[in-house]
Amino acid sequence: MNQQRRDLLKYTTVFGLMASAGLITTAQAEEWNKAAFEGKSLDEVFKALGAGTPDKSGAVVINAPDIAENGAVVPVGITTNLKANQFAILVEKNPSPLAAEFFIPSGTEPFVTTRIKMAQTSNVYALVKADGKWMMAVKEIKVTLGGCGG
Repeated sequence: MNQQRRDLLKYTTVFGLMASAGLITTAQAEEWNKAAFEGKSLDEVFKALGAGTPDKSGAVVINAPDIAENGAVVPVGITTNLKANQFAILVEKNPSPLAAEFFIPSGTEPFVTTRIKMAQTSNVYALVKADGKWMMAVKEIKVTLGGCGG
């Protein structure tokens, strides 16, 4: 079986299960932004998201540790006081920078939290789309082996 077919089956299965469980709609499962998740640089991901170069904003807050003891499970949250409808988390030095993308339904509190995987110490970008404009916050997270710092 070739790699493209394996990837198709994998994503079809994952999104199909999420849709059947009611976690996402069938339309949402079909609309994932493949180009953004396959981007190899921040600029490629920004372009695929339609973000251009997002402006830094104090209205976007990243809740994450300064030092992560285990790069495989780094807790990251984004909050904002804006009427956001989309969030994205990017890790600058990961092979695929886009770690997560969230669509926020109208009337929902603009807050997300998840765990991401980081290959090494890197800047983490929290992007928020509100009123058709992307804004961001940046935080460096150090990944250590055993949490000894450095």
